[in-house]
Amino acid sequence: MENKTKRPFQVLPKDVRPTNYALSLQPDLELFNFLGNVDIDVQVKCVTSQVVMNSVDIDIISATYTPGSAIDGETATELTATGINYQNEDEKVTLTFSSALALGNGKLRIDYTGELNDKMKGFYRSKYRTPDGETRYAAVTHLEPSYARSVLPCWDEPAIKVTFDVTLVVPEGRLALSNMNETGRRPCANKPGLVEVSFARTPIMSTYLLAAVVGEYDFVEGRTSDGTHVRVFTPLGKADHGHFALEVAIKTIPFYTQYFDVPYPLPKIDLIAIADFSVGAMENWGLVTYRELALLVDPKSSSSEARQSVALVVGHELAHQWFGNLVTMEWWTHLWLNEGFATWIEYLCVDHCFQDFHIWTQFVAKDHSRALDSDGLENSHPVEVEVGNPGEVNEIFDAISYSKGASIIRMLHAFIGDAAFRKGLHLYLTKFEYRNAATEDLWACLEESSGQPVAAIMRTWTTQLGYPVLHVSDEQQGEDRILNITQEKFCAGGTFKGDSPTWMVPITISTGDNPSEVRMTVLLEKQSTRVTIPGLQANQWVKLNSGTVGFYRTCYSQPMLKALIPAIRDQSLPPCDRLSIQDDLIALSCAGVVSAADVLRVMEAYMNEPDFTVWMSLNVNVSSIAVLLINTDCFSSFQSYVVDLFTPVGKRLGWEAITGEGHLDAMLRTTVLDRLGRYGHRPTLAEAKRRFSDHVEGRRTLPVDMRRPVYIAVLRHGDASVMDTILKMFRETDELEEKHRIQMVLGAASSSELLQRALDFSLSEEVRSQDTVFVIASVAGQSRLGMGMAWDFVRENWMELNGRYQGTSMLGHLVWTAGNFASEERALEVKAFFDTHPVPSAERAVQQAMENIRLNAAWLERDGAALKAFLEERSTRGGDTSAVCA
Repeated sequence: MENKTKRPFQVLPKDVRPTNYALSLQPDLELFNFLGNVDIDVQVKCVTSQVVMNSVDIDIISATYTPGSAIDGETATELTATGINYQNEDEKVTLTFSSALALGNGKLRIDYTGELNDKMKGFYRSKYRTPDGETRYAAVTHLEPSYARSVLPCWDEPAIKVTFDVTLVVPEGRLALSNMNETGRRPCANKPGLVEVSFARTPIMSTYLLAAVVGEYDFVEGRTSDGTHVRVFTPLGKADHGHFALEVAIKTIPFYTQYFDVPYPLPKIDLIAIADFSVGAMENWGLVTYRELALLVDPKSSSSEARQSVALVVGHELAHQWFGNLVTMEWWTHLWLNEGFATWIEYLCVDHCFQDFHIWTQFVAKDHSRALDSDGLENSHPVEVEVGNPGEVNEIFDAISYSKGASIIRMLHAFIGDAAFRKGLHLYLTKFEYRNAATEDLWACLEESSGQPVAAIMRTWTTQLGYPVLHVSDEQQGEDRILNITQEKFCAGGTFKGDSPTWMVPITISTGDNPSEVRMTVLLEKQSTRVTIPGLQANQWVKLNSGTVGFYRTCYSQPMLKALIPAIRDQSLPPCDRLSIQDDLIALSCAGVVSAADVLRVMEAYMNEPDFTVWMSLNVNVSSIAVLLINTDCFSSFQSYVVDLFTPVGKRLGWEAITGEGHLDAMLRTTVLDRLGRYGHRPTLAEAKRRFSDHVEGRRTLPVDMRRPVYIAVLRHGDASVMDTILKMFRETDELEEKHRIQMVLGAASSSELLQRALDFSLSEEVRSQDTVFVIASVAGQSRLGMGMAWDFVRENWMELNGRYQGTSMLGHLVWTAGNFASEERALEVKAFFDTHPVPSAERAVQQAMENIRLNAAWLERDGAALKAFLEERSTRGGDTSAVCA
């Protein structure tokens, strides 16, 4: 689908520029509007009678300009704006004065009003309940990428960094927070019941990092080892839910300070849980805002997965305090510099804080694999993508900016080594502190620190769409092994047509005589090469991409793949390597390079796999094939295959936590029992029903890690009474994680009546606006029936849904309710709908959804018969795994 809404690159004129904003905001938490006034210190660089600024959805009451000479006490005329002209499409306002503004310093004062909206962007209202059940509202800002202009008239571009003096006028008894520490609080003259709260001046920073929160919160606090004051703000009555995030933050800030060799530059850092929040979190300098589930951990009832997720998100946002806030991207084209780096280092931080999480293996299964899947599409985009207008930025808050960005940084870190990498980061942060930088600036600093051709290597990864697949074969020559390696662009839809681009690829190689060590590293700089591995016996396997650090896929010759199968079975290959083999195979199958039936044969080698992360990846790839077969007559045979694959590890883990078992064992138990119950494994289903009954009737509370698989099993195989019970549980609990868990399992129901109830529930007052899309996605993602019903529901309710989420990344989630169909008819249906209902902030998501549907359709047509034959043949041998393909 052609993108018809792109607008040319837009920046503001340079004739007038700000140096400081003195901002006062007075939100009305009953009428849902706010009064604002701002004194802007400016420099007039060119004689002009007009000042052009960003402004949208605010009404300017008056604007005056005072020349610097008058500020200094000399006689000068204050100018009042004679014209206020809004350019709504461009989100600008032009202030016209009766005479030209003289060159030099001056002060622009603007009084205005705005709406405290319900769109979760700009300055908005967030609904919450007090412990006694009263409904109240907080006022919250969310300004990235370009919503500061709806809070104050300003120069809303990341490169225009200035200081801010913030004052909040708030009701007595309400907490007021901003980026900096509070410096004063006094009753407002002529405004009974209101207090004026002032804050210290911020460092020089971009407008999108400005933050304000007014509401009622509890908090816990502490200090880092280097003296930074840390507070975690929670809903009233839930201060104990903030202790885990506080622990993470107190460990994380000194870790980053040491790693970057740059002190945290503010006197405090606040982390606050917001009831209504459109994204996971936002890195506002000194006041980081989070969705409640991304920050709060109930010490009594939060799952292992929830604790790990909070640790990662806290690590991510605190990394931005340096990488993004202290040094900021020059323009949104370089968004990945913020997000890719923070995504990489959040794992480094969590690995430092919680080594038992084995978090880097999980990085491969989550971010690395996710990025490879997304970047294999024709409708992907380069890491560095031209952004003409900030309104287009929401399209690139995606797997490429975050996960591919993190993956190529991880690859570069491994290639140049940690010492050189840290030295380069320190150089970058100190050279550009309180300024802006581009991708090339980071490469130059890392090149200086390492002596490696960083810019030349990384340019191939950031400016080109996609990544390579390495085709590799080997031959034995005496005591040496010779590898023949050729690269070509990987295409999810098949072989690349035309002359393939090339990448500079750092290739790590391990061998069977020492599986856990990198035997050698080579840099592939052209289309193909021959690599000699000296002294390797003929009976030893060879594995490329040791540790799955390189951002590429590997297609082995049949003899090389056969040699690796025993190392999968006996787990002599490390987990990341076992994971990447089957992950590459499923992608190569989608591309038509290998048969999906052969992928299932190889998967049987993982029958006794002990590692959670490998199972997590297997689970995802099982789902990919399930999508193909869900409408076929062999789907029940496929379910039997999956049950046989998952049963041994399910038996080993059992239902009860074993004394001394690790964090990942609990997560693996959840994953395995979820799949077994979903696919009707009789012993699992019977036990799930028994435990659910005990839980509901109060005989024995379900452990929190067991709730999702139990709820899914009983919903999948239950009736309306089960849905009634689970919705009753939703209404009676005040545990945020439990509410979220229930919302995410409702789509497991198997009848059209129950699925429709779930969909209707998604738009009810009981579900927060931020969560509606996830309930719909739950219905779309768990059954053939639900997939069709969710897509119909989205289309039928598009006006309301688009009104809620217009201009946000949430529309992309709704688009993807249709992304797992597998027919050309459905692809044309999606195209027809969005041709008449355009979504400028999710155009790429529409294109990718249609491409994915067509990929599924082609894959099914190509491999459907082979899959059916394999599953039927397997049934005749009773699931015997002795014939595993090698």
